[in-house]
Amino acid sequence: MSTFKIEGGHQLKGKIQPQGAKNEALQILCAVLLTAEEIKIDNIPDIIDVNKLIALLKKLGVKINKLDKGSYTFKADEVNLKYLESEEFKEDGKGLRGSIMIVGPLLARFGKGYIPKPGGDKIGRRRLDTHFEGFINLGAKFRYNKEELFYGVEAKKLKGAYMLLDEASVTGTANIVMAAVLAEGTTTIYNAACEPYLQQLCKMLNRMGAKISGVGSNLLVIEGVDVLGGTEHRMLPDMIEIGSWIGLAAMTKSELTITNVSWDDLGQIPNVFRKIGITVERQGDDIHIPAHTDGYEVQNFIDGSILTIADAPWPGFTPDLLSIILTVLTQARGSAVVHQKMFESRLFFVDKLIDMGAKIILCDPHRATVIGHDFKSTLKATTMTSPDIRAGVSLLIAALSAKGTSIIHNIEQIDRGYENIDERLRAIGAKIERVEGN
Repeated sequence: MSTFKIEGGHQLKGKIQPQGAKNEALQILCAVLLTAEEIKIDNIPDIIDVNKLIALLKKLGVKINKLDKGSYTFKADEVNLKYLESEEFKEDGKGLRGSIMIVGPLLARFGKGYIPKPGGDKIGRRRLDTHFEGFINLGAKFRYNKEELFYGVEAKKLKGAYMLLDEASVTGTANIVMAAVLAEGTTTIYNAACEPYLQQLCKMLNRMGAKISGVGSNLLVIEGVDVLGGTEHRMLPDMIEIGSWIGLAAMTKSELTITNVSWDDLGQIPNVFRKIGITVERQGDDIHIPAHTDGYEVQNFIDGSILTIADAPWPGFTPDLLSIILTVLTQARGSAVVHQKMFESRLFFVDKLIDMGAKIILCDPHRATVIGHDFKSTLKATTMTSPDIRAGVSLLIAALSAKGTSIIHNIEQIDRGYENIDERLRAIGAKIERVEGN
């Protein structure tokens, strides 16, 4: 198990460019299974979860050619469906949450899709009902082996249908869309997710010959087509990483410029950071964060009540940044409530911040009240373990602002979502060292 050794308390300075979007990549890479023609994809992040999915596609028989850093071609003209029923697949699929999204494309093109119960972050229950109910609505037969925790759907030909999703699941919507594009007739999906990454998937599919309307709204109408072709696609920058760097700049009182952020796709992110007192300046398609040498002050609601920051489906605030917001609030002037509605275990890293001296009251699994220090008392260095991707980066930001040297274990969790994070942080002045485990 590898660790980060971090000497905190240093101001950073410079420019940092966000990687390609992890959550978009997991959808887009699965979509290559929908056609026998070549697809070129650029700005693919070099991170563990994405590389696992690329390896899984290769075992499925997809021809993959790396052209340059982050640039690949994919050609799924000889898919090996036998791999889906192998013990190797059952093991490979368990290690990656995003593997669930191969089911829709395989079902649409080959009439069957299988998946072991996926793993991923330990951030609470993330059910798969929306995915499979969507496939059943399209005419697929569902089966589940309880002993092996193995799911399957099969259909001779999918048929379009109207469906009202029980939740606006991003991966669920993506999976159903990928199944519906090759179904017979028209599919209407209401309460569809409409995140920028889902919009990117729909735009890519339309370039491949799909007929999807309503992109960007929660009502998608899909006219099925017989076959899809090849295309080229470029990933958006990762909005979660962009939010992480905004939080890092504030906590370390650093002047940072985050370049090429695709500002129009950031939604509520700049506004939420502004509500907790952080200056977020737009400079073309870059974000400039000045050094907050005098700290930052939380805005109360206009009636004077304490600010509450909660997550919600797009265009609400993304749950992936709540742990960053909570960490940044520990040094704010003022107090706020962080309400994590969508996952019941994502606030369970706050004990580590409390160990560092933060003033946090964990009200229940979903809510925490943070009383800011206003930098009058710095966080103290400690040794901790990263529980998941987002909490891990939050703890890393806390360590970079803390007095003394901190150790973070289990950094493989961070590597699952952030590309070469230690190298990129050193380039802007961070004192961070990777210590490889035995």
